[in-house]
Amino acid sequence: MKPVDLPLLDTFKPPTLRFLTAHYNEKMSGRKDFLNQQAPENYVAGLGRGATGFITRSDLGPGREGPSEDQIKEALAKRAQALGAAPPTAYGAKKEEEEDDERFQDPENEVGLFASGAYDKDDDEADRIYQEVDERMDRRRKIRRFVPPSLHIANGLSNWAAYRHLPREAREKQEREEYERKNPKIQQTFVDLKRALTTVTDDEWANLPEVGDLTGKNRRTKQTLRQRFYAVPDSVIAGARDSTQFDTTVSEDTADGTMTNFADIGAARDKVLQVRLDQAAQGTDSVAGTATNIDPKGYLTSLSKSELKAGEVAVGDVKRVRVLLESVIKTNPKHAPGWIAAARLEEFAGKIVAARNVIARGCEYCPKSEDAWLENIRLNDTHNAKIIAASAIKNIDHSVSLWIEAMKLENDQRAKKRVIRLALDHIPQSVVLWKEAVNLEENPDDARLLLAKATELIPLSVELWLALARLESFENAQKVLNKARKAIPTSHEIWIAAARLQEQMGNADKINVMKRAVQALAKESAMLKREEWITEAEKCEEEGAILTCGAIVRETLGWGLDEDDDRKEIWMEDAKASISRGRYGTARAIYAYALRVFINKQSIWLAAADLEKNHGTKEGLWPLLEKAVEACPQSERLWMMLAKEKWQAGEMDNARIVLGKAFMQNPNNENIWLAAVKLEADNDETEKARELLAEARKEAGTDRVWIKSASYERQLGNIEAALDLVNQGLELFPKADKLWMMKGQIYELENKTAQAREAFGRGTRECPNSIPLWLLASRLEEKQRMVVKARSVLDRARLKHPKNAQLWVESVRVERRDGKMAQARNLMAKALQEIPDSGLLWTESIWYLEDRTKRKQRILEAIRKNDSDPILYVTAARLFWANRQLEKAISWFEKAILLDSDCGDTWAWYLKFLYQHGTEVRYRLDDGRCDDTDFHQEKREDVISKCVVSEPRHGEIWQSVAKDPRNAKKNVEEILKLVATRLG
Repeated sequence: MKPVDLPLLDTFKPPTLRFLTAHYNEKMSGRKDFLNQQAPENYVAGLGRGATGFITRSDLGPGREGPSEDQIKEALAKRAQALGAAPPTAYGAKKEEEEDDERFQDPENEVGLFASGAYDKDDDEADRIYQEVDERMDRRRKIRRFVPPSLHIANGLSNWAAYRHLPREAREKQEREEYERKNPKIQQTFVDLKRALTTVTDDEWANLPEVGDLTGKNRRTKQTLRQRFYAVPDSVIAGARDSTQFDTTVSEDTADGTMTNFADIGAARDKVLQVRLDQAAQGTDSVAGTATNIDPKGYLTSLSKSELKAGEVAVGDVKRVRVLLESVIKTNPKHAPGWIAAARLEEFAGKIVAARNVIARGCEYCPKSEDAWLENIRLNDTHNAKIIAASAIKNIDHSVSLWIEAMKLENDQRAKKRVIRLALDHIPQSVVLWKEAVNLEENPDDARLLLAKATELIPLSVELWLALARLESFENAQKVLNKARKAIPTSHEIWIAAARLQEQMGNADKINVMKRAVQALAKESAMLKREEWITEAEKCEEEGAILTCGAIVRETLGWGLDEDDDRKEIWMEDAKASISRGRYGTARAIYAYALRVFINKQSIWLAAADLEKNHGTKEGLWPLLEKAVEACPQSERLWMMLAKEKWQAGEMDNARIVLGKAFMQNPNNENIWLAAVKLEADNDETEKARELLAEARKEAGTDRVWIKSASYERQLGNIEAALDLVNQGLELFPKADKLWMMKGQIYELENKTAQAREAFGRGTRECPNSIPLWLLASRLEEKQRMVVKARSVLDRARLKHPKNAQLWVESVRVERRDGKMAQARNLMAKALQEIPDSGLLWTESIWYLEDRTKRKQRILEAIRKNDSDPILYVTAARLFWANRQLEKAISWFEKAILLDSDCGDTWAWYLKFLYQHGTEVRYRLDDGRCDDTDFHQEKREDVISKCVVSEPRHGEIWQSVAKDPRNAKKNVEEILKLVATRLG
């Protein structure tokens, strides 16, 4: 480190500073680092920066005082002795009358950093000289300088005379003592108490009460309030008495208001739950005022219902609004809306004469306002309105609305024509006036002449050209449309009208108008989007122009789409959208165009066949399927659909021919083999079916073929042959769970419990993922009244499949059938924790483990957790059914069918409902009338026919009935009725 060298300032340095500078330059070169030096004697950490006290918010003074003067003096003497120097004499004399404040301490005090420096006689002499100078200057200041004591000025001049000659420090000290005596600090106030705290023990300190209400006044008040007693209402006592009872009757003597009507409360709660259920099913957020959508029709209806009559208008509101509107009119009399609002206010208040006067003044101030004149005409009767209309037309002769209003005021047809022709003289370019004039003509020839004149004056009006073409003959209409096309080359409506004209003339197949339309519109850059063309096609279909609809789709569907785009998916979505809107012809045309581009796509053929099957005719379905199997010969589904259609139509030979062709295209295909077997089996050709099955086991030896073979023998009653086929199949396919199930069921049917138990046990070991096997094993043990074993089987199954709802439901049912309802509820609670969105679990819990009063709340909670489970919708319908809310029940049954039409149990529940309550339900017809005559029978037949079309294959009860060997030859309708009778 570079030594300090300040030669120019040496003459101005005091002796102490010169000593320190020399000592610093001498010692710094070989001195240790500051942090490695030894601490000075009596060193107190933080003393130099004043960190020696504890300061509180209420007491800004130090918590403990620093070292006293005697301690400092003793420390300095020890330091001087250690350095071999004489003790300092500058601070030898102790002055009792002085108390130096820390703020006025000498900044050159050498107790700090340079306390280790040498202190010689020169330093002592210099300090003594400076000390004497300071004392002398201080004495002079005490004598000469003094401040008037503000504390004693108020006591009078006598006190001032007593204090004015006192030294300044003495006065300040006396004033400070007087102030501290009158305003003591908090720490000084409780000094004696703080000293007494030293005698408090730890136990006494721990037993001190908390800060609070030590007087006990509030505590006594609260205790008094808690000790008050109130009379319990009769409704509470009655509710506690009837809490476990269910009563469906209400006595008539409780209508005087002295008792609570629990029936009304229950009805209101049920109504709220019904509304919430409907809202949950619709997927809206309109519960508890959180709706984000508004029904415009209902909204407007509610507004019309809330309209006030003239006698119900609040007079004060009318007066306030009248004052405001008068201010508007006076401020800006040329503002027509203000006059109209003022007139409508008077009309609303029931003062029609005042309203007419107001609007008449408005017309005077605003003679060019069309709205003001129209309002004036509306408020007056016919005679005055004609006069007002004439005045209005004089002021605004170019207003189409005024001319039409004047025409409507006339009652005579000739007068109306005269008015409208005068209007055309003034406004010959108005399309609206020409249309009104044409509508007034009763003779088509006169109307044709008017339209011809209109098209000459307004050649850019598409509406007038099309209206003229509709009134002309085919040849003239074609000429008119050609003229219109030349006048408006960008209009697609004219081209569509030309295509429809060719369809009506029978030339749609000869002349492709839409192809020319696309070329012309593309040249003019007026081509529509694909979606807009589809909309136009749907309009043509709605008006009966099917060929034009197909031509539009055929020529425009691929517009704007490249080969890289997902054209197939886009067209499939377009067809589905048209089907959802009921435009099946447009969808059929879209599928036809898509098949022209993707002729080998099986999915498009299947979608088109499904459309024809559901919304078309048999004559259109068969040719389509024949083309489909030619385009996709490897598609077994298309072959089987065609064979099934032939078979259902009674053409057995054609069905066999179709299956034969399918065999040639798809040899060793198990689905075709099994379809052929089903065809022969349904026609009671047993031997042929067996031969086909035997050949299928050799050619396409799959597990499914073996299962079908054993099942067919079992249906015929050949149990031994079926068991033999099962054993042979298990040797080849030990992982086929259905073979194990058939084996166990055959042994169970023959009362061979041990063999059945062994079959189910081996089946669960070989096929641990087969849920039906576990259920059959459990039910076998339960039938033998071995509930412990049944429970054990289900426990092992749940360990392998903890998220399977069927296993949990079966476990609950085992406990419930055993009479252990508490255990059943515990299992159900665990199941709902594992699978909270299972409709099967919620249904079991609601119907068998919940009180009747809580069922609606539980179904609402279940639908909120899973709003797409048809089982929950059926449960909700059954709840409404139980409460005889039949229309609600029908609504929920139909919602469940829309969600999943493949569930046979839903159809069966709906049919059972209609059997019991079909005559009690009132169905609203399209024309608004209500009719009960034989309508329930039609509804049942409609449900059965839709179920037959849907061909459901799933459902807990449906599968048990459909797969029963005794019901093998029954059709869908018969199985539906059997399931409906079995439902409980």
